[in-house]
Amino acid sequence: MSVPFERDHAASWYAATANAAPERAALEGEVGCDVCVVGAGFTGISAALHLAERGLSVVVLEAVRVGYGASGRNGGQIVNSYSRDMDVIEEKYGADTARALGDMAFEGNRIIRERVERYAIDCDLKDGNLFAACNARQMQGLREHKALWERYGYRELELLEGEAVKREVNTERYTGALVDHGGGHLHPLNLVLGQAAAIESLGGRIFEYSPVTGVEHGEPVVVRTAGGRVRADRVVMAGNAYLKGVLPEIEGKSMPCGTQIVTTEPLGEARARALIPNGLAVEDCNYLLDYFRLTADNRLLYGGGVNYGGSDPADIAGVIRPKMLTTFPSLDDVKVDYAWSGTFLMTLNRLPQFGVVNDNVYYAQGYSGHGVTCTHLAGRLIAEVMTGREERFDAFAGLPHLPFPGGRLLRVPLSAIGAWYYATRDRLGL
Repeated sequence: MSVPFERDHAASWYAATANAAPERAALEGEVGCDVCVVGAGFTGISAALHLAERGLSVVVLEAVRVGYGASGRNGGQIVNSYSRDMDVIEEKYGADTARALGDMAFEGNRIIRERVERYAIDCDLKDGNLFAACNARQMQGLREHKALWERYGYRELELLEGEAVKREVNTERYTGALVDHGGGHLHPLNLVLGQAAAIESLGGRIFEYSPVTGVEHGEPVVVRTAGGRVRADRVVMAGNAYLKGVLPEIEGKSMPCGTQIVTTEPLGEARARALIPNGLAVEDCNYLLDYFRLTADNRLLYGGGVNYGGSDPADIAGVIRPKMLTTFPSLDDVKVDYAWSGTFLMTLNRLPQFGVVNDNVYYAQGYSGHGVTCTHLAGRLIAEVMTGREERFDAFAGLPHLPFPGGRLLRVPLSAIGAWYYATRDRLGL
């Protein structure tokens, strides 16, 4: 992972309220295992835990700290399905692929809840999220969205129109909404920390401050760090946007993107509930969407925007606070206590990229903003394919990995132009 790293978590509200976790030593010398996992975010930790539960010996290498990247910085929303829904998948890749992925579209949510219950993970898990329509076109899209998910057997959705929206989010901004009562939100850093502790309770080993410097393909695979090396029968590459220069076969067909989040000072329970009465997580339907929710200590956590290429704005609060005030003008007197950025990995078709290199190096990446649930599904599918069940992993691995137009040089400006076009359509209600 040859990118510049800090030595600890970003200065986020999540880091400030994280559960106690040990500082794990860097890898020194040589160790052996059945599976070496590169990256201790949701994908890597989910895969390592599923594998450890199946009795395999697992070593996890993390460049900084467990949950350092997007897994410890995101909006914390449990959003079902994928960044492209099943109707798009069916149109582009056929009914069989759509059915296979559709059968798994709600599984990541269930895995998270199973993990929280089995390992008693304290991560502020709450039920319910809401997709908000800003205009009539988006509202029609939500009606179609409800019908689509119901066609795949999901029955937890409720449409709200007009003033009924204020039952859940007290703003003049939205014309309607779709509530997913089966969705939810949580403290993502505490979720990944809890699962890391579960891995260690099953005998797995996690090394922090151990960025990977190279991979020697063969049988076994040798994964090198500055201080040591791991000899493994198989490897899982789970670095996502932070994997660079280690596995060239999967680079160039995805793009790191930055998103920003702020958290207000505590609002007090009454003021917080006046904004979001039932505590749902909210995201709007714009191409460059806003997302927000209440925290366990009654702050408003508000995020939005995309920086293509993953660079951070100089003034995060200056970017996000105006968005927050557009939604909730009454918060004009409220101070922002925390502001941070995170980097996620986007693919051209907005679908995750799964695959295998040289028969024993597996990867899963590119969740395109829908990573909380899909990463947990990815971990289960990786464990399945390594223990003899291939068809579900292969359903994802069969999706094409498309290069961005213009290659690495032009993918950022071309994507920004495309985003401007769709954002303009959203503003005009087209």
